[in-house]
Amino acid sequence: MSITVNIRYKGKNGAAKKFAEEMTSGGTVAAIRNEAGNLKYEYFQSLDDPETVLLIDSWENQKAIDIHHGSPMMKTVMELRQKYDLHMTVERYQSDDTMPESDSRFIRK
Repeated sequence: MSITVNIRYKGKNGAAKKFAEEMTSGGTVAAIRNEAGNLKYEYFQSLDDPETVLLIDSWENQKAIDIHHGSPMMKTVMELRQKYDLHMTVERYQSDDTMPESDSRFIRK
């Protein structure tokens, strides 16, 4: 069962977007995506609130997250959060690999 963490970064004057751009251009995003157990690490900008950026961060299991939290990339992430004065809300989900027919009929593939 995988674990997905949705982190909403909120700042002022485009800070959240600048944070995501620096994470990407500085190579930190690529390094995190290459970590063992990482399934997804992707930023999205809110259409409703341009000062909010959503990170979808998905891992194979808690052990992979714990190893990531102890990695050098976390120091960079934390320094950039501080640099851009970002505040966060976090939601955590465990995967449910089943798809009931009542839901699947609404999904166009």
